[in-house]
Amino acid sequence: MISAIVMIKAEVARIPEAAQEIAEIEGISEVYSVTGSVDLIAVARVASHEDFHDVIADRLNKVAGVLETDTHIAFRTYSSGDLEAGFALGLEDGD
Repeated sequence: MISAIVMIKAEVARIPEAAQEIAEIEGISEVYSVTGSVDLIAVARVASHEDFHDVIADRLNKVAGVLETDTHIAFRTYSSGDLEAGFALGLEDGD
């Protein structure tokens, strides 16, 4: 899976409706309503880079109320499990 984080500026009056519509798009795993310079952040997860075009350009960008998007494609994903495994490299139990 390839992940992307999409920063979304939306019409203030349509934020809840736009967020719900975006959340229903296949390939979008989460949508967050946030503070700061953007209104929503969506996480897209797809099988190939070409799939981002369908999910983001063809569908997300056309949701009523979406004014602007800024997409960041992830090179690598880290999680707390990954970090714990990284710190444990080379260490044996009982050492």
